[in-house]
Amino acid sequence: MTAPDTTATQTLGPITHVALTVRDLGVSVPWYQQLIGSDPVLDEDTGPFRHVVFALGGTLLGLHQFPEGIEDLPHSARRPGLDHLSFGCADREELVRWQQWLDELGVSNGGVVDAHFGSGLSFRDPDGLPLELFCPPAS
Repeated sequence: MTAPDTTATQTLGPITHVALTVRDLGVSVPWYQQLIGSDPVLDEDTGPFRHVVFALGGTLLGLHQFPEGIEDLPHSARRPGLDHLSFGCADREELVRWQQWLDELGVSNGGVVDAHFGSGLSFRDPDGLPLELFCPPAS
């Protein structure tokens, strides 16, 4: 067995998937299907948890539910872990269209907010997990 090469700098690849723990897949899966506009590509029970997975371009979004339940604490960005999950948009006009779509779905949102680093639209899923749609500045 050879020792790993410690002289070469390792570079992380792209993010391949994100997994979110939810209370009830029966509530979350239809909500995400409507938000994403497509059906899941995988739905399986692995034993320790059940997961439903959506394909978003080159990234997978997994929803996990544990049979023994979860610690029912409200999400806080001030606790170590997920702050928010952001999905890319091409430009501000697309963000405005998303805001209109979220309004039609009855999903409460913070409206499009512009900053020097880009524009974002924040909202929460049925479990209160923070989600965002984001585009770069002046796009």
